[in-house]
Amino acid sequence: MTQTIHMIHRDLIIACQKGDRKAFKKLYDLYAIAMYNVCVRFMHDNEGAKDMLQDAFSYAFSKIHSFRFESSFGSWLKRIAINTCISEIRKRKADLQFFEDMNYFDNREEERIDERLISVDGIKEAMKTLPEGSRIIFNMYLLEGLDHGEIAGFLGINEATSRSQYMRAKTKVKEYLMHHEIKYQV
Repeated sequence: MTQTIHMIHRDLIIACQKGDRKAFKKLYDLYAIAMYNVCVRFMHDNEGAKDMLQDAFSYAFSKIHSFRFESSFGSWLKRIAINTCISEIRKRKADLQFFEDMNYFDNREEERIDERLISVDGIKEAMKTLPEGSRIIFNMYLLEGLDHGEIAGFLGINEATSRSQYMRAKTKVKEYLMHHEIKYQV
């Protein structure tokens, strides 16, 4: 099964490695929407996401000769897209900002939210209230499906920091939803 996953679009990738322009276009068409969605979740604006999408594909296509079919092309490209976005965010801000008040979230009882009352737009709005670093970790863990070890590697932090920032972000998103989202829907 794993072997099959790594073979998806193999002929197309090999054609790209040989410089076939039509193959590059086909590969772009196959993955552009998914990678754009990844970029939008990091950049929070369409224009920035489009720029990062183009940068990610440019880099991937310039390095396609190094793709060895050890993972799926989609996961390889997704890593490139995430790294491209994180690099751009770091350029814009010298350091990623995280939650500073470490004790605020530690001893709080978790409030339950009726999931039927939560909207995607509400979660997006709640994520905007998070410090940049915590928002990125929340996004990488919850939406991109990366584990804390992978996140730590991407961001150059330790796993414990990733875990604690994720938990703090999750609590902050829940608080936002409790006070904003549900108030208007009940």
